[in-house]
Amino acid sequence: MTEQWSAGEAGPFLAILAMAAVTYVCRILGVVLMSRVPLTPRVRRGLAALPGSIIVATVLPLALRSGLPAALALVCAGLVMLWRRNELLALAVGLGVVTLARALGSMITAP
Repeated sequence: MTEQWSAGEAGPFLAILAMAAVTYVCRILGVVLMSRVPLTPRVRRGLAALPGSIIVATVLPLALRSGLPAALALVCAGLVMLWRRNELLALAVGLGVVTLARALGSMITAP
């Protein structure tokens, strides 16, 4: 019977090392490839819009799947972000709103 490469005590360590190496190579390749792209105004606008679009693409499906408390928290966090421009405050408000909404929801639906 042959042993797999991930079997044994060194398996998790090797997997972590492999993931770290792939992550490092991806980051370096991103820098190398972008150094060869001319930064025209159009490319700059695209790069400036990238963080927001990534957040929307990851957070919005989670909020929709998690129901009304998560959607309400997302809206409140967005409003706080527009108002104060403070990520930490928006995060705290969003967490507080989702916690409060879930607590109130469980109190209302409890028999």
